[in-house]
Amino acid sequence: MRLWSKLSVLAATLLSVACSITPPKDVKVVDNFQLPRYLGTWYEIARLDHSFERGLDNVSANYQLRDDGGVKVINRGYNSKKQQWQESVGKAYFIGSPQQASLKVSFFGPFYGGYNVIDLDDDYQHALIAGPNREYLWILSRTPTIDSQTKDRLVAVAKNYGFPVDELIWVKQGEIGLGQ
Repeated sequence: MRLWSKLSVLAATLLSVACSITPPKDVKVVDNFQLPRYLGTWYEIARLDHSFERGLDNVSANYQLRDDGGVKVINRGYNSKKQQWQESVGKAYFIGSPQQASLKVSFFGPFYGGYNVIDLDDDYQHALIAGPNREYLWILSRTPTIDSQTKDRLVAVAKNYGFPVDELIWVKQGEIGLGQ
């Protein structure tokens, strides 16, 4: 019976992680989202710390349309300690309407996490992304750097939503060749 209890707890934990896809409470996702305009390469400007990107610089994400209507996600970053590029390939699907910028993304089999665009400029050049809770936040840009006005605006939006913006890690970009 003990083994069954442990397996039940493990299954419940995995299920809760797999179902953690909606945005955090009281955080709105972008309406009138246009996926074709969002596709392509984005550079990570800042992020909250988490294990799967720890120690990576020159981080970028490339989004491509999949044949099944989903999105192919290619995350890439340089690990300076290991002196090597690391890459993860995943897939994402809209949770509901494709006009609502709320997707579920998976890099590990059947387990999905939330990818919620909570701020996006009209030109699709700068984005603020939240996971399923306030422990996951990214500032993305079409270019490896952003101006201070854009940075301040995105940080203010995140702060107003209750994210711990004082814990943001500002990602180094361009210190080694991005094409390597």
